[in-house]
Amino acid sequence: MSNKRSKTIYKTPQGAVVYGVVAEFDTPASLSRAAEKVRDAGYTKWDVYSPFPVHGIEEAMGLPATKLPLLTGLVGLCGAGIGLIFQWWVTAVAYPMVVQGKPFFAWEPWTPVTFEFGVLFTAFCSLLGMLAFNKLPMWYHPLMKKERFLRVSDDRLVICIETSDPKFNIDSARNLLENAGGRHIDLVEE
Repeated sequence: MSNKRSKTIYKTPQGAVVYGVVAEFDTPASLSRAAEKVRDAGYTKWDVYSPFPVHGIEEAMGLPATKLPLLTGLVGLCGAGIGLIFQWWVTAVAYPMVVQGKPFFAWEPWTPVTFEFGVLFTAFCSLLGMLAFNKLPMWYHPLMKKERFLRVSDDRLVICIETSDPKFNIDSARNLLENAGGRHIDLVEE
């Protein structure tokens, strides 16, 4: 027997599965205030959409700091180490040859290649990590079916609360967004 709470599936009167509730806001300040209200209400599965960066929105949403810089730094150092070990192996183990009377482990001439290995690993880690942390590429999203949402890349500021949130209730989410100053509050179908 499982103690897991069963997920409620919300449907529209026409029978379509509901993805969430979406609302538009007029200004970045009203969007930030609404994000704080949604965060304080305890929702965890929701997002803010804007055509430009809204300063302070991460704090308003209560988002933790990303782990990407730490991951990128560690992978970059590992890449530099791999570059150094690779050069040592080639010149001291696999093909030992005295060049200009230098010892087999003369690290000074290996500095550029070591640096470039570090940069190469860092660049790929940053790109792939960003894609993975942002769950990209995302070929389909239910919000793309909303005509009003498509203007978010132009002049709309939007908050969407998803039904997958454990605290989600259509009426309470709609009331919260309405009390936060949202306009054009609508259901998003899957």
